[in-house]
Parts: sequence; C-alpha cells; structure tokens
Amino acid sequence: MQSEILLVAYLTKTNVSVGLLLVFASFGNVLGSCVNWYLGRGIEKFKDKKYFPVKEENLIRAQRFYKKYGVWSLLLSWTPFIGDPLTIIAGVMKTPFPIFLTIVTLAKTGRYVFVIYATKQFL
Repeated sequence: MQSEILLVAYLTKTNVSVGLLLVFASFGNVLGSCVNWYLGRGIEKFKDKKYFPVKEENLIRAQRFYKKYGVWSLLLSWTPFIGDPLTIIAGVMKTPFPIFLTIVTLAKTGRYVFVIYATKQFL
C-alpha cells in the first residue's frame, strides 16, 4: 500500500501530470514483478538447502494453486501479501515472459487507474 499512498500524495500535493504518475508508478511496480519472475525461474534449485525461506509444502501448495487457476491468477498480482508470491511462482512454473508481462501490467496499471480515479472523485 505504500506506492498507493505516495501516488495519492503526488496527486493531491503537486502539479505533476496524472499520466506521467500512472506511467512511472506502473513501470516501477511491474519492474519489481519482473524481478520476482526472474528469481522464480531459478529458485527451486535451492529448495533443499536449510536456509531456503519457504517450506516445501508451501511451495507445492502455491504451485498447485497456480496450476489450478493458471496465468489468470496473475490478475491478482496487485494484491498485498499474495501478489509477490504469485509473480515468483509464475517464474517457477515457467510462465512465458510475454504472457506474464502482459497480465501483470494490466493488473498493476489497473490498480493505479482505480486509485487515481478514486482520488479525483473523493478529494
């Protein structure tokens, strides 16, 4: 929620272009998800190490969820707590990058469009 707070602050306290704010907020957030996807591509080789931060049963459960709902689950990539793990699992599951990028960009940009619209309506 920190990025939304910052976006609302910029919308209400500055004269920066709304379009420019949307582009930069979306770009930064999507870029972070791309890093997660990339990390997910190689994370499984560490799952047997004792320093691996995720229990194997949690990794398996996340993979089952992703298999069940597929790439469309990435529409939830904007949500707190589950969004980042979803983008990592997308990498683990070898989701093609162009598909990943398209869905995540739609989800995350859509969130910012909603925040901008709500801010303009209520403030």
